[in-house]
Amino acid sequence: MPTRRKPEDVAPAARPTAPPVEVEEVVRGEHRDPHHVLGAHIIGEGDARTLAIRVWHPRARQVSVAFEGDPASLPAMRIHDEGFFEATRLLPGDAPVPPYRLHIVFDRGQSAEIHDPYSFPPLLSDFDLYLMGEGTHYEKYEKLGAHVVEVNGVGGTGFAVWAPNARRVSVVGDFNQWDGRVHPMRMLGSSGVWEIFLPGVGEGAIYKFEILTALGPVLKSDPYGFAGEFRPATGSVVCNIDRYKWNDDAWVDSRERQNWLASPISIYEVHAASWKRNGKSYKSYRELAAELIPYVKQLGYTHIELLPVMEFPYDGSWGYQTVGYFAATSRFGSPTDLMYFIDQCHAANIGVILDWTPAHFPRDAHGLAFFDGTHLYNHADPRRGAHPDWGTLVFNYGRTEVQNYLIANALFWLDKYHADGLRVDAVASMLYLDYSRKPGEWLPNQFGGRENLEAIAFLRRMNEVVHARHPGVLTIAEESTSWPMVSRPTYLGGLGFSLKWNMGWMHDTLDFFAKDPVFRKFHHTKLTFSMLYAFSENFVLPFSHDEVVHLKRSMLAKMPGDMWQMFASLRLLYAYQYGHPGKKMLFMGGELAQWTEWNHDTQLDWMLLDFPTHRGVQRLVGDLNRLYTSEPSLHEVDFEWLGFEWMDCNDADASTLSFIRRAKNGRGFVLAVYNFTPVVRTDYRVAVPQAGFYEEILNTDAAIYGGSNVGNVGGVLSEPIPWLGKEHSLKLTLPPLGALFFKRKP
Repeated sequence: MPTRRKPEDVAPAARPTAPPVEVEEVVRGEHRDPHHVLGAHIIGEGDARTLAIRVWHPRARQVSVAFEGDPASLPAMRIHDEGFFEATRLLPGDAPVPPYRLHIVFDRGQSAEIHDPYSFPPLLSDFDLYLMGEGTHYEKYEKLGAHVVEVNGVGGTGFAVWAPNARRVSVVGDFNQWDGRVHPMRMLGSSGVWEIFLPGVGEGAIYKFEILTALGPVLKSDPYGFAGEFRPATGSVVCNIDRYKWNDDAWVDSRERQNWLASPISIYEVHAASWKRNGKSYKSYRELAAELIPYVKQLGYTHIELLPVMEFPYDGSWGYQTVGYFAATSRFGSPTDLMYFIDQCHAANIGVILDWTPAHFPRDAHGLAFFDGTHLYNHADPRRGAHPDWGTLVFNYGRTEVQNYLIANALFWLDKYHADGLRVDAVASMLYLDYSRKPGEWLPNQFGGRENLEAIAFLRRMNEVVHARHPGVLTIAEESTSWPMVSRPTYLGGLGFSLKWNMGWMHDTLDFFAKDPVFRKFHHTKLTFSMLYAFSENFVLPFSHDEVVHLKRSMLAKMPGDMWQMFASLRLLYAYQYGHPGKKMLFMGGELAQWTEWNHDTQLDWMLLDFPTHRGVQRLVGDLNRLYTSEPSLHEVDFEWLGFEWMDCNDADASTLSFIRRAKNGRGFVLAVYNFTPVVRTDYRVAVPQAGFYEEILNTDAAIYGGSNVGNVGGVLSEPIPWLGKEHSLKLTLPPLGALFFKRKP
């Protein structure tokens, strides 16, 4: 312990210099700017200048000040019984405040020498606060939250949080025994932003914000926290996410130049917790990099879509009830582990799409709900602010700070994690004020309509900012209604998404395939109807996780008939998806032809690959992906009529379809023919646009896929027999419940 300073060096103060009223506010935990009282302060002018250093620590027994280069210490006087101390000394001339440290002896006898947290300037500039108030600070994640920094040569962590209605905000953690009295933060002006720099607090520190509301103190995780504890613990973790060294510059440059709408996009949707497991334990991000990436590469997919990996408390929500919007869930490792996974995907030329949930957030006590004692992030009126189906809360998109929070969050995953796209969950629930609400349970907009004008404005702005700052990145809307122009530019009146899930196609198609083949002819329009609107949006054809849970049955179990017919119908279904205009998506396990519904608590039924029929479906999915990516006709013109032409859409009695998919600029085409019955159709005539030899490039009934090997022996030569308006036609053998793809060779 430093030696005591001589009495004559202490400023002759008859009484403490700290204003008693402010001292009481600090002690009661109600001072909105404790830095105004605590830390070093110069009192007086000229030769009468006095340096007063004030310290507040409720568990301190003694406090002294050690100045840099001075072996003696300056004892502090206790000026409040609860632990408020003040040390004073004369400060000659115009000398600045010398660097100092605090030596504190605590009530149990232990001691520590620390830098004074209240001696450091604010880390946020006035311009930062202006942009935040304006709602255009799209890099808020660089300022708010917890950041490992060095200030005036001292290492520590800067903390900042938005809580405008709080009476007091403190950082609590292991470093202060979770005592909210120890480190009260200051509010910067009237911004509602509270901040403090805590020297000596580094990576790995667990923390929360203790917020004093009108109803008392609450503990909240950091809305901008970069990492969280493993559930069920709910603390935030100080983490430096800028240390990872990326190796994907070539991928990002290529992505920015890519015309994705004319490119193959086939998405393998993955729930990371149940793809594979280590017994009852999760695979880590790095283990997934070693196992999932080669598997997806083998299957020929272009993208992996991860169900939300933002921190969430309840496993059964699959990640869709997000609490830590800026934190990669600790279930699978650290933030840098997730970065490594994405980096390795890019090295394998696989894009990564992250599910994102800006439509709602859960009510968990440590999250955004009632954050500062008010409905800060959602509407107070439950007719606007609560979701009736999910028991969650709805963001207040009309509040600039909330809109800013969400846009910054979208940019964060693209900026810091190099994600290639965001699939936006539950867009329909955002667009309609009466979504899933009965009359009297919702409030109309200012014009008396049901459209959520604030959410519409938010989605448009989000898409504009994302596409401007990250060209080549995809935004994908899960939008289940007929809302117009979801995937059209905002300057044309659209919402600005890159792509939209085609939920109508998915429901109609699955409904058709669920019919017994005997009755399918009566539901033929379930298949043809989709072409009436196929080019109204940039569509993704999704077979998602939502279709294989909640008693909807697995993809295989949806198929009617005996076992042979079920497998044949499933192969036919996948071939129909890959022939139809639109990008492709399949949820994990669909390629295994699982019998049971998806269970988030267990891994996929990998043992099914011991059986040839299941291996056959998996092989077909891989071959469909390879055909899809290698044939420009199947992906280049997905969103306009130039890429599609019916050869025959009217043979409902036979339950067959045939159409042409064309590449750009007349660079060839692929003929797809489908037989939706278990009847072999011989001498079946199909119109073709040109003469030539039509090579059979894929047959879902091939023996290698588990089929009966009915086909056309490699191909068919066209005949000059007019058919359905074409001058040439083919005489084909259609396999039972089979699909054929042909490519013309002149």
